[in-house]
Amino acid sequence: MGQDKNCSDGTFQSVLFVCTGNIFRSVTAEYALKARLSDGMRCIVGSAGIDAKPQSVHAWVRTKLREKGADASHHTQRQLTKELVESADLVVAMGRDHQDFIRQQFGRDVPLFNQICLGHDQPILDLHEVMPDWEADPERARAYVCSVIDVIWAAAPAILSHLR
Repeated sequence: MGQDKNCSDGTFQSVLFVCTGNIFRSVTAEYALKARLSDGMRCIVGSAGIDAKPQSVHAWVRTKLREKGADASHHTQRQLTKELVESADLVVAMGRDHQDFIRQQFGRDVPLFNQICLGHDQPILDLHEVMPDWEADPERARAYVCSVIDVIWAAAPAILSHLR
């Protein structure tokens, strides 16, 4: 199986975050890391989804990211492809299903976001995984989405230590 590619000093120069639809978790991680890159850092940061269907980033996500200084209003979803996986030095999965998909489809073992950022072997769950009937309680659903964005935003700078 392939592993993440790194330089001899253990650093990476391109990062790809992967979730399901590329409209919530991976987008948040992408914008959170981009916001922390200093001017001199040459790092390509992107995101993609294993099942990216045409849909826009939800207003809750756009609003919360805007509060943090990131504008995701022009984000375009990307379907995860072999080319994207192969071109990234570090691929980071948001959930176990994303890890499994990447391993099965592309033969590459990748870490979870929480593993690389926090040292925890835990996925970041999507809204529908936590609240299958989330539409019945939109306020609780919005609170969950915002809490996930806060966690990702706070943890993403840990990846900087892996970048050259």
